[in-house]
Parts: sequence; C-alpha cells; structure tokens
Amino acid sequence: MTRHMRRWPVLLLLAVALGLAGAAGWTAPFKEARIYIEYNSSANDLGFHVSLDAENWESLKIVNPAGTTIFEVAGKGGYAGLGLTELFFEGAEPNLDEFPLAELLTRFPEGRYRFIAVTPEGGRLLSAATLSHAVPDGPSVSAEVNGDTIVIRWDPVTGPAEIIPDENVVIVGYQILAGLHDPFQITLPASSTEVTLPREFVESLRAGVHPFEVLAIEASGNQTLTEGSFATH
Repeated sequence: MTRHMRRWPVLLLLAVALGLAGAAGWTAPFKEARIYIEYNSSANDLGFHVSLDAENWESLKIVNPAGTTIFEVAGKGGYAGLGLTELFFEGAEPNLDEFPLAELLTRFPEGRYRFIAVTPEGGRLLSAATLSHAVPDGPSVSAEVNGDTIVIRWDPVTGPAEIIPDENVVIVGYQILAGLHDPFQITLPASSTEVTLPREFVESLRAGVHPFEVLAIEASGNQTLTEGSFATH
C-alpha cells in the first residue's frame, strides 16, 4: 500500500467525524471576522465596518460587548439551505460636524464582539473580534506627475486622530487607492512613504483630474484615509 493510499482511510474518518460533529452543533471559527472604524480625515466622517468570511453559513448575527444583537441576517429563497460565504458591509458614515462623535462611540463601545452563524446542516460558527477606539491620524499626502511617472507620497503617521487624541496608535501599514474606475490598489508596510503607480495603469487613464486615497492602518484594524488628486494630460 502506498503512502497516498494509506491516507485515504484517515481522511475518510475525519470527514465522517466532522460531518457528525456539524450535525450535532459542532462549533468552528470564521476564517475572518472583523469590526473596525474607518475615518475620512478629509471629509470628517466616520463609520463602523464589518468584514467576515466563512463557508456555507445560512444565518448570522453580531453581538456587542453588552450582549445586544446589533446585526442579523439570514439567507432566503435560493440561498436557504445553500448557504453564503463572504460578507462585507459599511455602516453609514455621518459627518462629525453634524453627528456627535460621542454618540457614535456609545453606539459601538470598545470590547469583544461575537460573530455567531448557523450552517445549513445545523452546525455553528463562532468567532470574536475586538473593537478599539484607537483611530490613527490622517496621513499628509501629495502626488508628483512627470509624464507617465506618477509618485504618490505621504508622511508617516505617528499619532492618533485629533477627534480622539488620547488613544495610543500603532501603524502596521498603508493602503493606497488611485482612480475611480478599476482603481489601482496596494497595501504596503508601515515603513513605506511612497508608491509609483504602474505605467500600464497610468497609460489607461484619460486626461483629467484623478482622485487617490492613502489609508493609515492601525494594529486594531481601524484606518484613517486622506484624499488627494493628480492630473494627467
């Protein structure tokens, strides 16, 4: 018997065991479960976003640190009994000049948020994510255009946003998005302070003004973006 042939009985037993466990309410973690803040320092608006990924869940709820369900969804029609996988949504991002920040933070307190889902087979998925109110400052950005060479630069972010000045922040990276349609996107380490846009991307742009964003990403997952623009001819 070959090594590969010997593995089949083990894999079969494992598959059967997992199937029985799922039917009995077996709990597994999500592949991804995140809740985080995105702050636009240019527009002064702020929202709470969620990103999750798991195989074949049929219903889902998110429970805040106080035990209150703040989000709930279930597959219906064609999705019933079939299941869903990834889900990403952005909460509304009210302008802080019009909607008090303190009320937003009260609605979404810091702490442990539980993600609970049920699979079509009756199994359970469970993960927890910690929401922090540590919001990084917005990076100071600029763009240099020299023919088909466009370089986007930013100053390193070293402190919190002015809206929540007493929090400690640790920057773990920067994300850059350029253009409106089929935008260029890249995430770089915290040591980076510039990126040169690919020539092929620049050549695909029509003449005119094009927006870009640089997001500072904090260790908690919270991120703050600053908007900028550059012109092509």
